[in-house]
Amino acid sequence: MQQVRYGIIGLGNMGSSHLKSFKDGKIPGAVLTSVCDIKQDRLDWAKGVYGDEITYFIDYKDMFAAGNMDVVLIATPHYLHPVIGTDAFQAGLHVLSEKPIGVYTKNIVEFMQTAKDSGKVFGIMYNQRTNPAYQKMREIVQSGELGELKRCVWIITDWYRTQAYYNSGGWRATWAGEGGGVLLNQCPHNLDLWQWIFGMPTKIRAFCSFGKYHDIEVEDDVTAYAEYANGATGVFITTTGECPGTNRLEISGSKGKLVYDSGVLTYTKLVEDERTHCFTTTEGFKKVDSTVEQIRFPNGGEQHVGILKNFTNHLLNGEELLAPGYEGINGLSISNAMMLSTWKNDYVDLPNDGEEFWTYLQEKIKTSRAKEDAPSVVFDTEGTYGNK
Repeated sequence: MQQVRYGIIGLGNMGSSHLKSFKDGKIPGAVLTSVCDIKQDRLDWAKGVYGDEITYFIDYKDMFAAGNMDVVLIATPHYLHPVIGTDAFQAGLHVLSEKPIGVYTKNIVEFMQTAKDSGKVFGIMYNQRTNPAYQKMREIVQSGELGELKRCVWIITDWYRTQAYYNSGGWRATWAGEGGGVLLNQCPHNLDLWQWIFGMPTKIRAFCSFGKYHDIEVEDDVTAYAEYANGATGVFITTTGECPGTNRLEISGSKGKLVYDSGVLTYTKLVEDERTHCFTTTEGFKKVDSTVEQIRFPNGGEQHVGILKNFTNHLLNGEELLAPGYEGINGLSISNAMMLSTWKNDYVDLPNDGEEFWTYLQEKIKTSRAKEDAPSVVFDTEGTYGNK
């Protein structure tokens, strides 16, 4: 393979952005050959950009049958990511999916098995993994340099959204159309980075508020507590109803602390392990001596373009995949556990088979007030990816 041929399904905000990246030549070794959307006006827009250089489809299965692409880039509403992805793998295509990997883990397990059986490459658009600050934090934590992990606290409340945002699409902020709110739409990146850097929790207790700050039926405010196998704990706080909001990630270990806020990573290094110091010093109030280093990051990395470049280079040159699709279930498992914990008013253990979450979600879907133009994506997914 000398050039990777991409097809995009879904020309909303993200799909349109990806199309422009291909048109502007930002992905060396890659070319866009086709696009698909159920709305003719979106196809007309794309044709205004690309003209007759690419092919246009309303039904993604017709797109697959055309045989003019190697990779499908899925940028549709959430429920359809595993549906279209499964069909793509069965059609012999590589798959790069927008986040989240899906809405509920129960069907993602089946999706991942189809991916493995196909032998094709599976990726997810976790563009925040290209951010050098998060890469540096992961490097420090995973190397053991921070010592035994104690605590992770992420306050990510700068996902501000207005009511106009939620009114912009019939599928938004509904159980039937989107399957969740801030955890499923805005926070998949943060939940992924949380586990990518710090590891997967073993237990979750969460408090989700539904329509607290907006006229929506899904969660727009969350406070969650997590426990880990080694005894460490975590706190995750997020909302779309707070302005100006905060984005502050703090990780503590027995050998120091990392704090990332406003583009600056502050690394406090202890001269000795706190656990050793605690039981060997004869002074009751003596803190461990430390040094402080500040690392400034002028930008957040290549983001979406970086993931597209990496996926392309993986296919062409064997470059290590930065965001394998199989890891998409990790953040989704945490999200599902937070929601389930709220509904049950109890702790939820991880890993979890997803059956109980799916049972609760189906009840929410039955009473959903999804607008008439919301895609019928939960139980009616044959053929085109939307209303039939």
